[in-house]
Amino acid sequence: MSLLALCLVAIGLGDMVRRPAGSRWQPPVLCVGVLITGAMLAGMWQTADLALLALASTVGAAWLVESERADRTGARQARPLLILGAGVATLILLSGLGSDADGLIGRWLVWVGASVPADRALMALGVLLVQVSTANQVVRLILASVGAVKPAGQPQPSDQLKGGRLLGSMERLLIVGLGLAGQLTLATAVVAAKSIIRFPEISAKRDSEAGRVGIDDVTEYFLVGSFASWIHAFAGLALVATTA
Repeated sequence: MSLLALCLVAIGLGDMVRRPAGSRWQPPVLCVGVLITGAMLAGMWQTADLALLALASTVGAAWLVESERADRTGARQARPLLILGAGVATLILLSGLGSDADGLIGRWLVWVGASVPADRALMALGVLLVQVSTANQVVRLILASVGAVKPAGQPQPSDQLKGGRLLGSMERLLIVGLGLAGQLTLATAVVAAKSIIRFPEISAKRDSEAGRVGIDDVTEYFLVGSFASWIHAFAGLALVATTA
């Protein structure tokens, strides 16, 4: 699972610099660079590792390019989701071929007194990073794919739910952080808390005249977006749990 962990780290960093960079090609280049550097530091240079590294680089770069294109054109919203899902699934299925992470990363973890294996540490880092910009992008693409986002220029359900992206990132990081600390019950409490906090906004009466966003649109947007966000966070926890 080491190459998958590095792939998540690279994708997370690539998505985080996408908007500040203002370039289409800097994030994919950064993604590939992080993967190669990470593989060097983790001592993963066997033949199978190189094959998985090429696959992870392709998946990461393709996700960043296609998700940026989907945002820019508003078309083919499902394609980057398929690339990311298929890529992650393939890396999981082929993970047994790769080496365990060690190298300089493993020695540094021993030096700082961490009792966590390098593979698990990398996976935890990757899962945390993809809860920020990457998860927001995944949720946005899912919402667009199911029609919960209206065409550009029309009132959006998100206009009625302020701070969704920031709250979503904070919520996912809190869920993953609590899960990694062994407090899964508290992590599920975060899910309930969000529903309670958003209830006044969702239940408020909306003007359903033409050109306005109705309560059904807001409810669909909230439910689809929230479940996609929660699944993303708990799937990340599952990856960390299955990493030795």
